[in-house]
Amino acid sequence: MKPYKNKINRIRTFALSLIFIGIVIMYIGIYFREQPLIMVTFMLLGVVAIIGSTGVYAWIGLLSMKTVPVECPNCGRHTKMLGRVDMCMHCREPLTMDPSLEGKEFDVQYNKKNSNV
Repeated sequence: MKPYKNKINRIRTFALSLIFIGIVIMYIGIYFREQPLIMVTFMLLGVVAIIGSTGVYAWIGLLSMKTVPVECPNCGRHTKMLGRVDMCMHCREPLTMDPSLEGKEFDVQYNKKNSNV
């Protein structure tokens, strides 16, 4: 199982990958110079991926302003927390603001509304 990362960093990584995917799609379009319709299709798909990345960055920026800044007890640095449980952005220390979850094993399922805790 992959190690869990901070939610904000995962979404930012997805947005950055959309930019690179869009550039690669547009680069593939260059190989179809003789067929302008196919080339334009690849170019437009690449631009759509980059515009989608811009939308994801705007969304995570707005979401990031609503988060609760907390000080990590392990490294002492400030981090932003989304949901009931999250990881520190810097040292990956499990964090929670829910007193009923303190001392329990970290589980992402605690963030789901139908989780029985």
